[in-house]
Amino acid sequence: MTRVDFYQIESDEPTLDFTCRLIETIYRQGLKVYVHAESQQQAQQLDDLLWTFRADRFIPHSLHGESDRAPILIGFDKDPDCHKEVLVNLCGAVPNFFSQFDRVTEVLPKDKVKREATRNNYKFYQERGYPLRYHNIQSN
Repeated sequence: MTRVDFYQIESDEPTLDFTCRLIETIYRQGLKVYVHAESQQQAQQLDDLLWTFRADRFIPHSLHGESDRAPILIGFDKDPDCHKEVLVNLCGAVPNFFSQFDRVTEVLPKDKVKREATRNNYKFYQERGYPLRYHNIQSN
């Protein structure tokens, strides 16, 4: 059964910066990641940020559809056809393909409106009996 982790950001760290740190941690564990962004613009922003995130460590990634060989894929409008280990969900709603993954990570931004949407996701998973874990992120 898919495990779901929630990461609630309580610091002033921008959501995409935290997401880069999360992606790096998962990647260093040897897992493949599919990031489900809320829009093409957000997917592109994350792609750009990952190129410069760590000067001393490259995180191999690509936008979904450009190359599926990178261990980190970033998409926004499609069901990924590969990379079924970890889903990083940034879109605010539960994607209909989430259960294809071993693990789902939901990022709760500091923004109250977006946070409420992610709380609804928590209720969705909870009502269906998925194992849930919560992480309170105070600072980077």
